[in-house]
This record gives sequence, structure tokens and C-alpha cells, in this order.
Amino acid sequence: MLDKSPDDLADLYTIDAVHEFPFSSPGFPPTFEGREAVRVGYRAAWGASPVQVAEVRRVAAYETADPEVIVAEHVVVGTLPPKATTFTVPGLLILHVRNGLITRVRDYMDGLGVASARK
Repeated sequence: MLDKSPDDLADLYTIDAVHEFPFSSPGFPPTFEGREAVRVGYRAAWGASPVQVAEVRRVAAYETADPEVIVAEHVVVGTLPPKATTFTVPGLLILHVRNGLITRVRDYMDGLGVASARK
């Protein structure tokens, strides 16, 4: 995410992985189905976004009863040109991982954090 590389991100997923955005923003798809959809979707989103990510802070990671599921809290800190407005966006990921690759993600992000920086 720091370098906005859709290829590096997509390479973490299985071919048939699903990445869901339960709180999707207008104009953003609620789901990417498959590794290539993750690649194409993030290439479009990150390519169109002027946001510059400065830091991803790990808040906490939680083990679950299922060894293939982890819950991770994080905060993205970034700036939004041209005013270089700083913003923070908290998020929560529920990750399903098998054999070292992501099979499913539920990605909860405070989209209003970025929207408020645009004002």
C-alpha cells in the first residue's frame, strides 16, 4: 500500500480469492473476485487517486479459533494534494489465508476519513 503497487498486492492472493468491501464508496465495486480482479481494481483505484500514503500503523492483530483467519486493525496516514491535507483512516481487515496466500478479505475502512480531507 505504501508504494501503491497493485502487482505486489495481487501476488499475495490465490487465483480465486475474494476481496470484499462491505462499506464500499460510491463508484467503487463492493467485491473483487479473483487475483486478477484485485490487480486491475487496485491499479485503477490507486492510479486515479492523488492520495499519498505516508504510513500504515498496525494497531492490533487478533488470532481467532480458526488458524486460517486473522483480524487486523490498522490506521492509514496520508496526505491529499494539492493542499497536502493530512488525514487518518482507520480500518479493519478480516483475512483468510491458506498456504501463505490470501483466499478472502473483508476490508472495512472509514471512507469518510479520506472524504473529509478533500473539503
